[in-house]
Amino acid sequence: MDHFDLNNGELFAENVPLAEIAREVGTPVYVYSRATLSRHARVFREALSALPSVHIAFAVKSNPNLAVLRLLASEGYGADVVSEGEMNRALAAGIPAADVVFSGVGKTRRELTAAVKAGIGQFNLESEEEGVELAAIAAELGLVASCALRVNPDVDARTHAKISTGKAENKFGVSYDRAAGIYARLSALPGLDMRGLAVHIGSQISDLEPSRQAFLKMGALMEEIRAGGHKVTHMDLGGGLGVPYKAGDALPTPEDYGAVVASVARDWGVTLMFEPGRVITGNSGVLVTEVVRVKQGTANPFVVVDAAMNDLARPAMYDAWHDFLAVKPNGRTFTANIVGPICESSDTFAMGREIDEVAAGDLAVFRTAGAYGATMANTYNSRALVPEVMVDGDKWAVVAERIEPATILAAETVPEWLK
Repeated sequence: MDHFDLNNGELFAENVPLAEIAREVGTPVYVYSRATLSRHARVFREALSALPSVHIAFAVKSNPNLAVLRLLASEGYGADVVSEGEMNRALAAGIPAADVVFSGVGKTRRELTAAVKAGIGQFNLESEEEGVELAAIAAELGLVASCALRVNPDVDARTHAKISTGKAENKFGVSYDRAAGIYARLSALPGLDMRGLAVHIGSQISDLEPSRQAFLKMGALMEEIRAGGHKVTHMDLGGGLGVPYKAGDALPTPEDYGAVVASVARDWGVTLMFEPGRVITGNSGVLVTEVVRVKQGTANPFVVVDAAMNDLARPAMYDAWHDFLAVKPNGRTFTANIVGPICESSDTFAMGREIDEVAAGDLAVFRTAGAYGATMANTYNSRALVPEVMVDGDKWAVVAERIEPATILAAETVPEWLK
C-alpha cells in the first residue's frame, strides 16, 4: 500500500497534487510520501514481533536522503551503512552510533578508523584480513570493536545476477566452510569483540525458500562455533525482501518473511538483526517527469520524457520495470516506447509497452522509485542532479535541491599550463 492515488482524475501524493510540485520545483523530481514510509517501517517491525530480541537497521544505500533517515530514526530504526559517507549521514539524521551496522566488502583503513572513533555498534567483517586490520586499529586507539563475521552460504537467491550476493562466486563474505576457523582466530585478537554472524544473499528477493535455506545453514554454523567455546549473541540475517514493481505482481509480504525467520531462528537465543531497504522505501516514492514530445517510430511511437537514465538508472542497469502512469490520465492507452534524452540507446525505460496516452507537455510518473532511485543518480551528459521532495499530508518540502550543471562546472578548474 502507498499513498499515491487518483483524486478527481489527477494523481496526488497524499493530499498534494503532483502537478503542483512539478510546477514549483520543475521536472524531473522525486517525490516521497511520509505516510507510506512510516507505514512500511511499522509493518516490517510488526512482522517480526514474534521474535524475542530484534534490531532493525535501515539499509541506507537504498535511500540516503537525510529527511528519510530522520523519519526512520523516529520510527526506532538504526542504520546499515557501507561507507563513511553513509555513516555520517546516519549520525547526522540522529541515529545513535550504537544502532549503526557497518557493512561492505571494501572498507578502507580511514573508514574503519572513523567508525571505531564514532563508536558504531557493529562491524560486519567481510574477510579475515579486514578483521586483523580492524583489530590493530581498535587496539591502537585503546578501544574495542564489536563485530559479526559475514558468511557466504553459497545459496542462490534467485534474483537478478547483479544483485545476488550469497553465491560462492560473489565477492561478499567468507566461505561457509572456512567461517568457523576464521571466527575462532579473530576471537583471539585484542581490539575485537566477536559477537555474531551475518548473512545477506541478495536484493529484490521474491522467493523465501533460499532465505530459509541460508538461515538454516547459519544456525548450524552458529552451533558449531558455540561448540568450539566461542560466544554468538547476535545473528544478522540481512535484508533484501522484494517489492512489486509491476501492477498485479504478488511478492512475499513482511509477515511471510517474519514467519520464515521465526520458524528457523526463534529459539537461537540471540538478538536477530535485519537490514531492510527497498521494502521500506521502494513504494514510498515516484519520479515525476514531463513528456518532451511524442516521436513517430517504425513500429511504435517514442514517448521522449525529460527524465533519463542518469535520474533513474535501474532500467538501464538491470532491465528493471517501473510502471509508467499519466498524472492526469484521459482514459485512453496506446503502445509506445518510453525513452529519455541521454545520447545512448540504453537510455530506455520501456519498449512496446501499453501505457496511458500522453502528449507533449503532459506529466507522468515512474512508480516504485523510492529505492535505488535518487541515490544512484548522476550528472551524465552534464545534466542537473535530480531534486527530491517529501510530502506529509497537505504539506510538502524540497529535501534535496536540484544541483544545476553550472554549480558542478564551478567546482572544476583549468590548470595554468592549459590556459
